[in-house]
Amino acid sequence: DGTLIDTAPDFIIVVKRLLEERNKPPIDSGLIYQTVSDGARALVKLAFEITEEHEEFLQLNHRLLDLYYAQLKTTEASPYPGILELLNNLDASNIPWGIVTNKPEKYSKLLLEKLDLIERCKVLVCPDHVTNRKPHPEPILLACRQLDRDTERTVYIGDNIRDIEAAKNADVIAIAAAYGYLPANTKIEEWHADFILRSAEQTEPLLNTLKFT
Repeated sequence: DGTLIDTAPDFIIVVKRLLEERNKPPIDSGLIYQTVSDGARALVKLAFEITEEHEEFLQLNHRLLDLYYAQLKTTEASPYPGILELLNNLDASNIPWGIVTNKPEKYSKLLLEKLDLIERCKVLVCPDHVTNRKPHPEPILLACRQLDRDTERTVYIGDNIRDIEAAKNADVIAIAAAYGYLPANTKIEEWHADFILRSAEQTEPLLNTLKFT
């Protein structure tokens, strides 16, 4: 979400659908867009202005996830501009790439299947596969082991500060995606990433300078 694939259109649809079901007024799509990387729980809190302690929170969260899974079957998500070309070149150069995400496997696999990326992705690490989520280094280190890659020859790209913290904790090259789902007041320079991408199209030129393509 917010790095390889623009998944916001699906989340905007399902959040608005859930609000309609509950006879609640719609919220601005831009607010949903900025919250996507924080996950379903954050979207429920945003949409209904409640905390996780609210008596209906878990029910709303489960319903949102059900709606999202159904939406994925006709997904409106798509890779960011330049991403497919990058993946094509990585594959042609026999450079393995994978995904480390906080999105559960059930949703991640269906999305990748619908976008014809599941067979190309050499490793997919989800919360289901680890004890600790990002920013703990465990998910990235697991991906490195499965790819048989040394950490010093690995880059990790993400659009949330926890991605950069996880990369730093795992001793891999940390690249921040400023084109992702960042709140308007985000000061991405304060994340102290090794590099910052202002657009997805900048990814391949940067990897070229790092001699990863």
